[in-house]
Amino acid sequence: MRTVAVVGASLAGLSAARALRGQGYDGRLVLIGEEAHRPYDRPPLSKEFLSGTVGEAELALETDGEDLRAEWLLGVRATRLDTTSLPGGTVHLSDGRSVRADGVVIATGAAPRTLPGSTGLAGVHTLRALDDARALRDELALGGRLVVIGGGFIGAEVAATASGLGLDVTVVEAAPTPLAGPLGETMGALVSALHTDHGVRLWCGVGVKGLGGEARVDAVLLEDGRSVPADIVVVGVGAGPCVEWLEGSGLRLDDGVVCGPDGRTDLAGVVAVGDCAAWWDPRTGAHRRVEHWTGARERPAAAVAALLTGGAVAPGVPRAPYFWSDQYGVRVQFAGHAAGADSVTVEAGTPEGRDVLAVYRSAGRPVAVLGMNQPRLFTRWRKQLA
Repeated sequence: MRTVAVVGASLAGLSAARALRGQGYDGRLVLIGEEAHRPYDRPPLSKEFLSGTVGEAELALETDGEDLRAEWLLGVRATRLDTTSLPGGTVHLSDGRSVRADGVVIATGAAPRTLPGSTGLAGVHTLRALDDARALRDELALGGRLVVIGGGFIGAEVAATASGLGLDVTVVEAAPTPLAGPLGETMGALVSALHTDHGVRLWCGVGVKGLGGEARVDAVLLEDGRSVPADIVVVGVGAGPCVEWLEGSGLRLDDGVVCGPDGRTDLAGVVAVGDCAAWWDPRTGAHRRVEHWTGARERPAAAVAALLTGGAVAPGVPRAPYFWSDQYGVRVQFAGHAAGADSVTVEAGTPEGRDVLAVYRSAGRPVAVLGMNQPRLFTRWRKQLA
């Protein structure tokens, strides 16, 4: 294998590049990134960076003196993958160049979903990239009324950060219970109650009809006829995988690039990692995307091993998904799959104290664990997940 192209230069792409060099690949390595920035850490964007306690230099993912001996093509977008000559393929770029590679690592991530009619309206933000965070940070510094549309973890972190900065904050969530998808209804309600504990209004069970304002947003219009005044709006309604450029490549696409349990696709010399990759999960018997920092850091090593050996090494079972969130001074940690549980019990702490350790079980077997300010117990239970 003489050339490997890694398409995507965020954490998953950087982790893949490191794994390639770490596993002995010494050929040509090309990293392609749509953003002009070198790889940086995204989790602080909704927390420390937004509040001003962390600067851009501290977001850098590359270590001092690190040399991957790579060609960096930044500020350019992949537009097409030609796989007529396998293994690998030819990556066509938005500036007219192309890169022919014997191995291709797809790590193009995901892009935030937007609201119809919100494009071009000042004061409306999504939060995914560094440039998004810069723009939102500048607006939050002016104060005022913030409405966060979507009660997921990114929206919750933005709400918590803005509340700490002194803004008037409202969270609007279409579902009756925020975070019910990843955490289940009972624990979702417990975690989202952190908002009301800190004076943030939480409006649930109502969808958003549209946004008010001409040049700049001034209100969020709800489907039940109510209106929420807003100076700033953050839309946090999830993200979709960036796989449009792969149409016609021969890859299976279904809410991401469909992969085996080690990131291999149906095409020789092509693997996928990170938020755009739907890996087979033997625990649940389904393909699923894992949009978490730990997955982007850990899983590329398995995908690179499969790429370099042609799949000669039997894939292991990927670690259970894990993520964390910091809100209002509370560290929330979760691992596993809540959807497969038939019971959830609080093993330590008290819901009133917001310091619980809860275990999700299926037929008596632990399948997920949630911790709120319980790091030691959480780590112990996480090791027991099936």
